[in-house]
Amino acid sequence: MPTLTPELESLVGKVITDLGGTANALLVIVGDRLGLYETLARIGPLTPAELARSTNTNERYIREWLSAQAASGYVEYDAATELFSMTPEQAMLFADENSPLYMAGGFFSAGSLIRSDEALAEAFRTGRGIGWGDHHECLFCGTEKFFRPSYASNLVQTWIPSLNGVREKLERGASVADIGCGHGASTIIMAKAFPESQFIGFDPHGPSIEHARQHAREAGLTNVRFEIATAQDFPKRHDAAGYDFVCVFDALHDMGDPRGAARHVRESLKPGGTWMIVEPAASNRLEENLNPIGRVYYAFSAAVCVPSALSQSGGDSLGAQAGPARLTSIVESGGFKSTRIAAQSPFNLVLEATA
Repeated sequence: MPTLTPELESLVGKVITDLGGTANALLVIVGDRLGLYETLARIGPLTPAELARSTNTNERYIREWLSAQAASGYVEYDAATELFSMTPEQAMLFADENSPLYMAGGFFSAGSLIRSDEALAEAFRTGRGIGWGDHHECLFCGTEKFFRPSYASNLVQTWIPSLNGVREKLERGASVADIGCGHGASTIIMAKAFPESQFIGFDPHGPSIEHARQHAREAGLTNVRFEIATAQDFPKRHDAAGYDFVCVFDALHDMGDPRGAARHVRESLKPGGTWMIVEPAASNRLEENLNPIGRVYYAFSAAVCVPSALSQSGGDSLGAQAGPARLTSIVESGGFKSTRIAAQSPFNLVLEATA
């Protein structure tokens, strides 16, 4: 047994924490799918038997699940009463899908990555990519579940108002393209907020486009549609007038030819039109990204974003921690007149480019 120095003890503690988090990722997914968090937050405190009855699940499994959640700090346990409950803070992260801090979706995405370990190891050896659509479907639903709360809390309230004149155009009636729209969460949020405008969501992943269309039908929206296309070939407007507004949400860094995307966006915009690029927050310097948020982004970047980009024509890769300098360089290579940081938070960087 090696001498347990303070440095070694600290590292062992970090690894044990990570191992616990990895093992519990599956349990978070199960808890979300079965409504365990939502039920516990809504009617708790509860015994394992009471939660099992309320969710039509098996008590023995629920007892072990609750114990793991309490050990993780995701739920509370009162030893005096032997009851489990959730604090308002825990409920915000795990029980309320409309909370801006809802985190369960990230575990769905993380769970999909474990299933890709053999393919990822082969990609590391060969340098070949892994297409977005080649991952387990948990990645796609997890991406929507993780990003949608942030879009719902920031897109209409903060990000669009930070752009010069865009909100006014959308209120009057504008033509909008949402590139890399996935399941369409961002597109639908905008379409609901600005009924006078027309929105088209484009994504190369066919199953995601089908999900987006279904979401639009369920919302009863008539000012939005979804089509299969890439950022380099999405159709320009049929009347040749160009779009007033183009958006790319957390997707530019997944593209194998981001410079080609920038050129095509520029060619698709009206003179004076606006391109909004939302990307994960990052500094230009690696050492300034070595923090808990950067850790999450770099991990997903290595397992999903870089492989996705390398699987595409061009095979360039920004990675999910590109930073404002590299992003600005990509945007300006497309021929935009000006680029600026319009808004930022610990999680997001919002760039505005003007045609």
